[in-house]
Amino acid sequence: MTGFLVWSFLDNFEWARGYVPRFGIVHVDYATRRRTPEESALWLRDVIGKNALT
Repeated sequence: MTGFLVWSFLDNFEWARGYVPRFGIVHVDYATRRRTPEESALWLRDVIGKNALT
């Protein structure tokens, strides 16, 4: 339940600001709905894959 609460809390910031600035680890192009991983997503992928911070 905690993960859901954190996600909802962060969503409130996006709604309040009209989705500007953007938050998250994946960029979404609203016109095409194309999703592109941010650098932070690639970093997180590597940390999870190595099971360690370097």
